[in-house]
Formats: sequence, structure tokens, C-alpha cells
Amino acid sequence: MNFDVQAVPSPSYVVEEELLINNLKKMKAVIDETGCKILLAQKGFSMFEVYPLIGKYLHGVTSSGLFEARLGYEEMGKEVHTYSPAFQENEFDEILRYSDHLVFNSFAQWNRFKDRVKFSGKQIECGIRINPEYSEIEVDMYNPCFSHSRFGVTFSDFEPDQLDGISGLHFHTMCEQNSDTLWRTIQVVDEKFGPYLKQMKWINFGGGHHITRPDYDMDVLIRSINFMKEKYGLDVYLEPGEAVALNTGFLVATVLDTLHNGMPIAILDTSASCHMPDVLEMPYRPDIIGTGMPNEKAYTYRLGGPTCLAGDVIGDYSFDAPLQPGDRLVFCDMAHYSMVKNNTFNGMNLPAIVLQKTDGNLQIVKQFGYKDFKERLS
Repeated sequence: MNFDVQAVPSPSYVVEEELLINNLKKMKAVIDETGCKILLAQKGFSMFEVYPLIGKYLHGVTSSGLFEARLGYEEMGKEVHTYSPAFQENEFDEILRYSDHLVFNSFAQWNRFKDRVKFSGKQIECGIRINPEYSEIEVDMYNPCFSHSRFGVTFSDFEPDQLDGISGLHFHTMCEQNSDTLWRTIQVVDEKFGPYLKQMKWINFGGGHHITRPDYDMDVLIRSINFMKEKYGLDVYLEPGEAVALNTGFLVATVLDTLHNGMPIAILDTSASCHMPDVLEMPYRPDIIGTGMPNEKAYTYRLGGPTCLAGDVIGDYSFDAPLQPGDRLVFCDMAHYSMVKNNTFNGMNLPAIVLQKTDGNLQIVKQFGYKDFKERLS
């Protein structure tokens, strides 16, 4: 963290441009080494203020539907890949306008829309999402291959006689994992779907690759990419979201009050439920700069948000000194899956969005208010 916490609004997400560039350079090195294409998965990070910067390193974006496709088309202007478990009839023609690649979740969807693709007047690459029925994700909520998953076509349901017009296969089976998981996954994909890969132009490895994590094994990633390129002559796409913004952003919060109920409690102006919902959904305990585990330092507090949700609790942290109203706390790794998932439950205002430029200047990109809350409701 290289910014003055007193110089930004509270609460606010602060993204450091230099840290983002460092991540992008790591991905560009993989691109240069292998010739693969890497796309930003907007579902994880959609701070379009930095899309022109990201576009200098990556090939474009992936989208989960119409709005993300349009955002990537308008704000980055490079490749737009769009996948949905089921496309909506009334949105599909507009999705065609913004997309270069479309991935269908089933052969029924492909057959429903393929003529509209054919007569769209533009060249669009189409693919089918496959479910290799192999994943090393232990939590079902995040596992695209768990029993009765709605994502992708399994081997037993694959329809090779429906591949006319299909130029690629897509799988997404990972979440915050290293490249050894990818290597084992593509062996399963190769074994099950190899005969069909011979007919394809490209394969998409999906997301969940923690490429920018310090312990990530780049050599195995490169070997995985080259395996598919050399065996089948395929172009290879990856679509990380979290890895693009991993460890690039912070959430600055302020202590509003302290109280005691069996242990010291601090109420902040930021909410786990509203501003960092993955803390409750994953769940996980985010790091705060200068703090320790419970009882590691002299003063341990339970930190909670200002909403009426009893479970709006961020976690227990220890501090060197007692907390006082007005103290600023800085949560780490708050760029991805925060801005894209936050909400205004209880009428909570959204944190400001701040970009620290490489020259050290702080740019307040966006501040929110009552209008943003009200216009979502009616």
C-alpha cells in the first residue's frame, strides 16, 4: 500500500495502478512465451476506468451476458467473448452486435440460435462449453462440475453430429487454483474430448487460474498451453478475472464506535454483506494492514458492519492499541469480486472508487449517493 489513507473517502476501494501493471506484465509474459490469448473475465473485475490499460496487455474480455458484452465492447474495444447458461431471445441480436465469440451451454441453445449467428452479417466464432466432470474444487457452490451441474455438456450428452459451425470447445472447472490442477484437468479433457478437438480451431481453458499469485507455477501453465497447441494445433484462450486484479486493491474503512459484549466489538462504516460479500459467501477472513490473528496482539476486536444483519461480521482481529472512533483500517485484496458484487442493502452507500496512478496521484473515479440507491428500486 503506497497511498495516504487519510486522503481518500471512507469507505472506498483504492486500486493501485502500479500493482495492476505488475499483474498484467506477468500475463503478457505468458502470452509472449506461448502465443496464447488471455482475456479479462469481467465477472471478477469490471473497473472500466482501467480497461484501456488492461487492453495494452490482454486481448479483450469475457462476458456473462448482454451488459458485460456491451461494457467490454465500448470500454476496451478488443475481443469480446460471451457465454451464458441460456441466452435470452430478446437480447440475442444485441449480444451479436458486441461479441466476437459466443459459447453455448448446450446443443439445444446452439441449434436455437445458430441461424441468427449465420445471418448476423459478421464473422462470429462459436463454441460449446463442455463439462469434463472433473474438478478439484471442494466447495460445491464454486464447483462447475459438481453433481447435476447446469454448466456445460458432458461426454455422454455430447452430440458430434451437431458440430457444423462450431469452431471451439470451452471448459471452466477451476477456482483460485494453481497450474498443476489445470494440467490434470486437460488430461481428462484430452482423454474424453480429444476426437472432437481435432475438428476445432480453438480451446478455452476458462478461468480460476491464479496466475499472479506468488507461488503460481508458470512452467506448468506454459506446458499445459503448449500441449493443446502442439497436439491439436489449437489456439488457446484463458479468461482469468481474479488474477488480473489479485492483490491490487484495498478497502479503506473507518471505525464508527466500539462496545463490549463478552469481547470488544468495533462497528465500521463498511459492511461485509454490502461491500465485500465474498467474506460471507466464501467465507474467508480478509487481511487488514497492521493487524494480527485474535489474541496475537494486545487488543482483540470483532469487526462488524453498520447494517441490521446480525451476521454482518467481518471477523476477529488483534491490534497493538485500543481502537478509537475515527481510526482508519485498510483491508487487502479488495479489487476483485467486490465492486462487481456490492449492493445497497439497508440503504448502505457504496464505497467510492479510487485509482492511485503510477505518478502517485489519487484519482477519485466515482462517488455514490442517494440517487444510486434510489434508482435501483423503482
